[in-house]
Amino acid sequence: MIPDDLQYTAEHEWVRQPGEAEGSVRIGITDFAQDALGDIVYVQLPEVGLTAAAGDALGELESTKSVSDVYAPVGGEVVARNEALDATPELVNSDPYGAGWLFEMVPSDRTEVDALLDAEAYGEAIGS
Repeated sequence: MIPDDLQYTAEHEWVRQPGEAEGSVRIGITDFAQDALGDIVYVQLPEVGLTAAAGDALGELESTKSVSDVYAPVGGEVVARNEALDATPELVNSDPYGAGWLFEMVPSDRTEVDALLDAEAYGEAIGS
């Protein structure tokens, strides 16, 4: 199931508006992505305060199968990261749309968020 209250990237990240921090959006990877990666054993997240452009690699997810980059879905500043993933990276597998979120950003241009895929378009992109 693809939640219809989120927006998506072709790189299998999701964006939830609003995030917990003021003006922010919360970012994670989709169920499709975590399933393709397999069991997540390590998560490298961006540092708070880092500024990135849309498409920049901001971190890595290491699984029993491979290592995969995590990209900034929009440009902006990282304002929070999910510290719980340091001890329990498997949350990305068990709850990718909830407790397995990765980080939050304050977008520098809100129109970038609006330009992301909706649930229907993301579903078509992954063939479901």
